[in-house]
Order: sequence, then structure tokens, then C-alpha cells
Amino acid sequence: MAAEIRYCPYCGTPVERKMLFGMDRPVCPVCGWVHFADPKVAAAVVVINQGKILLTRRVNEPYQGLWTLPAGFVNAHEDPRDAARRECLEETGLTVALGDLLDVWSVSEHARGADILIVYTATVLEGTLAAGDDADQAAFFDPQDLPPLAFKSTARIMEKLSSNGAFTGV
Repeated sequence: MAAEIRYCPYCGTPVERKMLFGMDRPVCPVCGWVHFADPKVAAAVVVINQGKILLTRRVNEPYQGLWTLPAGFVNAHEDPRDAARRECLEETGLTVALGDLLDVWSVSEHARGADILIVYTATVLEGTLAAGDDADQAAFFDPQDLPPLAFKSTARIMEKLSSNGAFTGV
């Protein structure tokens, strides 16, 4: 849950709660500023090489020590495709070319996590596999022998990939 908004960020006046645009929202009674809670958006890549999928092991809580796709938050004003490529490079040392949009999911798996996950397919262009940023390991795994996964969304992606034959003939 996000922190409660108590003061206007523009004039410092204590906010009041009002029903606006169909929701109870913090509103400044002096300058009229209205707080709209924006969703947190993350972008992920699915890199399959020789039938194996690229995963990274998390160094941060929640789910420290568990595995997930290379992914991270989209910065303000950043194209989600750029965020997906950036996160993959930061976490794995690999530069990737994005392919298709695999899916967009509403996730909300923990309080500090993303509300929306945008997942792209990707292929490796260059680089040497090496964990970095908020991952302490990066490796390719056989989809039948996956390590413990951090997120339900990662498991859902694996199920979708398996059901559509993504791991065969690659």
C-alpha cells in the first residue's frame, strides 16, 4: 500500500479527502491539486536460447534468492521497450533485440512491486552473461528443470510459453 498523502506537494497545505472522478482522493483545498495514484509499471524480457530460458536470481527482498525473468520498473517518460532492454543489460550483461509483445498482466504481487507487467520476447545480440545490478546470478535453464521462482507472474509466463510450444524447436 502506498504512503498516505497528507500535504499538498505544491503549497504544503494539509489535503482533504473528496470524491472526485469516481474515487475518494486527496485534494488541496487551497490550490486545487488532486492526487492521482499512478500504477507502477515493470517491463520484462523472455530470452530463449537453444530451448533454455534466461533467469536471474534476486538479491533484494522480497523473494531474495529466488529466480525471475530479467525485469524492472519503467522510469517516468521511458518507453517500456527501452526499459526492458535496459533491465536485461543491467541484470545479465546481455544486449538484446526485442521481438514481440508477449503479454501485459495486472500483477500486484507485493506492496513495493509493479501493478502492471509488460513482457517482451527477446534475442541476444551481444555481451557476456554476468549477473549485475539487483541480481547475483544469471543463467539459462531448461524449462523442465527450473529453480525456485520468485513471482507468480514468472510461473504464469512459463506456463504460457510451455503451452504455446515456445521451448521446442528453438
